[in-house]
Amino acid sequence: MIIIVVSVALVAAVAGGAAAGRWYAPQKQRQRNGRPEAVGRILLPFTGTAISKRAFDAAVRLARVENATLMPCYLATVPLNLPLDAALPAQCLRAMPLLETIEQRAIDQEVAIDGRIIRGRTYRDALRRILEDEHFDRVIVSATAHPTGGFGGDDLVWLLDRADAEVLILRPAPEDHREVAASVAGHF
Repeated sequence: MIIIVVSVALVAAVAGGAAAGRWYAPQKQRQRNGRPEAVGRILLPFTGTAISKRAFDAAVRLARVENATLMPCYLATVPLNLPLDAALPAQCLRAMPLLETIEQRAIDQEVAIDGRIIRGRTYRDALRRILEDEHFDRVIVSATAHPTGGFGGDDLVWLLDRADAEVLILRPAPEDHREVAASVAGHF
């Protein structure tokens, strides 16, 4: 009986908001001025030594406009024959220059940044681990047609089902060949 009353009240509230031409977010998601609360953290996971320029530019623009922290996250895979906490020097050597480049470009645009390297048995496992351990308001990923180059269709569907955040999937433009890459010349 209680469930029916709650259901009727919910339907009436939704119908009333829709009839008035507006939708009200729950109170915990609104500030006093009626606007949604600001986005706090944007996750930008990547798997290789370069990421899509389109995805990177979108993440930086959104983080800057929303005053959010951009969290680029390299997803490292650990082979099954090694313990999950094993040292991965080769992957770290590949990831660190790109994380540094992302950090420098984000700081140049006055965006707060908090880079990470996360381990997992697969890219999806690493992504699952960070999504379970931390809270994100938005996840921005770049789709790819190459299964070894990042997130494929199955991974993206999985992410849409599992992420407790807004998910923005960007398909790179035909001329975007994962152009944001580390430039190590001049660093040493």
